[in-house]
Amino acid sequence: MSEWFRQAADGRITLTLHIQPGAKKTEFAGLHGDALKIRLAAPPVDGKANEALIRFVADTLKLAKSAVSLKSGQTSRRKVLEIQGAPLSAIQAFGTTN
Repeated sequence: MSEWFRQAADGRITLTLHIQPGAKKTEFAGLHGDALKIRLAAPPVDGKANEALIRFVADTLKLAKSAVSLKSGQTSRRKVLEIQGAPLSAIQAFGTTN
């Protein structure tokens, strides 16, 4: 199993992410050490980047925003998200998407 995501026994999946806010467009950018790098077009101001990250991941997985929550890294580039209700195969595809 990859280092940037983990699946709990109850089906919840945690993602370790490295975020680059203020990018030209929002996209997956491959692996960054033990984290998946995501470029966000939103600026790192007033929680806008965190909101954009949750919306981007939820939309990509076709889930409600309430299924994606920020567990740590509120003000850091390194963030941990928790996802409920997504198939593991969809998460694994993140690492191969550019």
